[in-house]
Amino acid sequence: MDTEEVAEERTGEDRNERRARELGELPRELRVMLPGVQVLFAFLLTVPFSARFGEVTPLQQAVFFGTLLCTALSAGLLPVPSAHHGLLWRQHARERHPRTANRLAIVVMVLLVLAMAGAMFVITAVLFGSTAAAAVTAAVSGFFLYV
Repeated sequence: MDTEEVAEERTGEDRNERRARELGELPRELRVMLPGVQVLFAFLLTVPFSARFGEVTPLQQAVFFGTLLCTALSAGLLPVPSAHHGLLWRQHARERHPRTANRLAIVVMVLLVLAMAGAMFVITAVLFGSTAAAAVTAAVSGFFLYV
C-alpha cells in the first residue's frame, strides 16, 4: 500500500479532495504568520535608532543585520505561496502547487527561526555583555523554535 492509499484510507478523502484541502490550508496558515513577521520587522527597523544601539560590537551589528535580512526575506516570501496559488489556479497545476508552496513555506520558516535566534543573540549580548551567553540563548531558542 503506497502513501496515497494510506492517506485515502485514513482520512476518507480521495486524492483530488485532499489536494483541494491542502491548497486551501497552507495559504491560510501562512496568512496567520504574516502579522507576527510584520511586527518583528517593524521592531527591528526601529532598533538602530535607539540610544544604546551605538554601543553594540561589530559582531552584534553583523548578527543584527543578518537578522534584519532574514526577517525582510521571510516577510517578502510569506505571501508568495498565496500569489503562486492564484496564478496557477486556472492552469490546473494542482499536483505541482502544494509541493512548491510547501517548499516556500519551509524556506520562510527557516528564515524566521534564524531571525528569532539572531534577535535573541543581540538582545542577550546587549543585556548581559556576554557573547557566550548570547550564543547559548540563540542556540536554545532556535532549537525550540525549530522543533
